[in-house]
Amino acid sequence: MPVPVISSAARSATVESQTGHYAKPTVVLVHGAFADSSSWNSEIRYLRRHDYPVYAIDTPLRGLAFDSAYVEAQLKTIKGPIVLVGHSYAGEVVSQVAAKNPQVKALVYVAALIPKAGDTAASLIGQFPGSQLVSENFRTVSLPGGDTDVYLKADKYGTVYGNGLPKSVIRTASVTQEPVALSAFTDKATVNPPAKTPKWAVISTQDHAVPTAAQKFEANRVGAHITYTRSGHDVPSISPAAVDRAIIAAANSIH
Repeated sequence: MPVPVISSAARSATVESQTGHYAKPTVVLVHGAFADSSSWNSEIRYLRRHDYPVYAIDTPLRGLAFDSAYVEAQLKTIKGPIVLVGHSYAGEVVSQVAAKNPQVKALVYVAALIPKAGDTAASLIGQFPGSQLVSENFRTVSLPGGDTDVYLKADKYGTVYGNGLPKSVIRTASVTQEPVALSAFTDKATVNPPAKTPKWAVISTQDHAVPTAAQKFEANRVGAHITYTRSGHDVPSISPAAVDRAIIAAANSIH
């Protein structure tokens, strides 16, 4: 497997200006399963237009411990406050990382899993009915070393993940999707999201992967500021304006 790299659409933060305004926080975007960092392209363009330094990390999707350590290592290269944004499974990753990194001053969850210690992706997804992330919709590949990669079947990608995307985009994405290790569904969160870190949650109301009820329950449980968007699970691509608004609100909370 190629070594994952951080794909950066970054602009250097401006030092304190003559008007007395300090540098804006860096926004770090972390994708979930079946996607890559290009799913944030619209948000990246928006944030760059508004002079935010921004990174979109290509996470390995090798399981919670590995992915959290990978993102944590990337954040060590960034100076100053960070708004950490996680989509889907990456909600677990950013929660783990934020609990260890005091640079993370705000969290944004996008159609995301928000764990407490001991939770797994499977338990968070399955606590309410409606998810189509089920074995009959998966294509699995056994890997050397004993792990298994999970893909969505190409003909199920639009129904499960991309409902709301144009058909042409679904056809391409179903082929280029990034697999996730099967262990990512059963790895347990080891920490709670940091209680004092302000949180925003963008909840998708047409979600066939992570039920809307699960997103709402988990967001309320951690005291997140909640907004709703009429979107399937791929909110970063389908409803980027809702994500932009949440990120800006999170960034504005940092003083």
